Amino acid sequence: QVQLVESGGGLVQAGGSLRLSCAASGSIFSINAMGWYRQAPGKQRELVAAITSGGSTNYADSVKGRFTISRDNAKNTVYLQMNSLKPEDTAVYYCNARGLLLHRSPFGSWGQGTQVTVSS
Repeated sequence: QVQLVESGGGLVQAGGSLRLSCAASGSIFSINAMGWYRQAPGKQRELVAAITSGGSTNYADSVKGRFTISRDNAKNTVYLQMNSLKPEDTAVYYCNARGLLLHRSPFGSWGQGTQVTVSS
């Protein structure tokens, strides 16, 4: 009922930058929060950054000062600007959205994931 399509991953050298995008579509009444998670091989999925519809943000300590999350509410799209990338940022990055469907039932959806690889 809600689809999330991610784009922007890829291969970059340490110190470089990437920008991820995630667009939500479907039977959406409202989106309360959108966020980015990541999962490296052999590790659990972890929160990278999240943003509410009002613009409040939350970041993992490991990315503070390097990553910036933003959203365009009119487009149901969230972005993650990643600067000063490190090899330890290498992971599959997943978009997440939570909100209400048109008939007012809650939803929580995940994107398919996009690979980010940072070479040293």
